[in-house]
Amino acid sequence: MRAYKPKDNVQKKPYYTDRYWKAPQVAKFDVESDAVFAKDLSAIKSKFEVLEAFIQVEQMTVWINPSDIYALLEFMRDELEYTQLSEMSAIDFLAQRNEFEIFYQMLSMSKRKRIRIKYSIKKGQAVDSISKLFRCADWSEREMYDMFGIEANGHEFMKRILMPYDWQGHPLLKTYPLQGDEFAAWYEVDKIYGKEARDIIGPELRDTAQVDRYDSERFARLGHEVPKGMDPDKEENKDKAQSYQEEGGVFMIKKLDKESSKVIDDPQR
Repeated sequence: MRAYKPKDNVQKKPYYTDRYWKAPQVAKFDVESDAVFAKDLSAIKSKFEVLEAFIQVEQMTVWINPSDIYALLEFMRDELEYTQLSEMSAIDFLAQRNEFEIFYQMLSMSKRKRIRIKYSIKKGQAVDSISKLFRCADWSEREMYDMFGIEANGHEFMKRILMPYDWQGHPLLKTYPLQGDEFAAWYEVDKIYGKEARDIIGPELRDTAQVDRYDSERFARLGHEVPKGMDPDKEENKDKAQSYQEEGGVFMIKKLDKESSKVIDDPQR
């Protein structure tokens, strides 16, 4: 019987693992080492429960309860001068502990400090919308829903923002295939031409590394270009070689003529 490989994370494909190797960790420092952060944390603790707090890469990270997020960010904006929401999103930890990590990156221009607010939610649990506090959160919450499937309670327009409304799945989940699933491969064909055209057109090319040198519709044959849609195998299109040479040549090569050049394919020479 072959060894079983877990499929809970199709994007993570380690071909070799060293059992003695440990992933490097970013150092954590006590909040008391920074006077500004220590004062801000003390103010936060006076009104909210703080599960954990530390300084990492010159910014403070504060773990809280999910139910406190709206009131906490409002307090930070109005009382602590953290008036800008730089970013908010989620991290998929479903395979490890069936949870998402939600984070909010706050910036204070007057203090020149950054605080990251974090909390965890279970799969299927919604978050409280903060779009009424920060207008930029409107699109960020829609993107979080689009990419992870996490809904924001109280959002005025909880729809997808990047993918089509009828798209299946959420692309930033670690269980989502890198090249998309079968639905993704046929989405454009089904939408534009209908499912009856699948046998004629074929699935969408989703491998960004694939190059078809005989396809003059989607690829340019560098050095042997033909007009769009022309058959590169026809006799009248075969002798279309073009030479590209920098003005004045390059080191050791003044002018390269492929037609008069000889290719040495003998590995022994």
